[in-house]
Amino acid sequence: MAMAGDRRRDGKAWAVHVPFAVVLLLLAAAALRTFQYHWREGAILVGVALFVAGFLRAVLPADKVGLLAIRGKKVDVVTCGLLCAAVLYIALTITGGPFDS
Repeated sequence: MAMAGDRRRDGKAWAVHVPFAVVLLLLAAAALRTFQYHWREGAILVGVALFVAGFLRAVLPADKVGLLAIRGKKVDVVTCGLLCAAVLYIALTITGGPFDS
């Protein structure tokens, strides 16, 4: 007898984590560029990661999006979009200062 919380294992249970892994890889690349003193490129990669997260949340069904689903689909997509725009705006408009490259 199967419990209500049990999931069937069809050999592709890992596939639900692929969208989140893609976003994490982009964030790892952003951290690497930031640690290499290319903070602007790192910030742009953070914006790209947010865009990809929002895009994947918008196009994938709820059972395939994995850990990218936080709230409702609309809230997640709008939040990722606004954060993406804010990070890209900051990264592309700040000039001067000790980290200018």
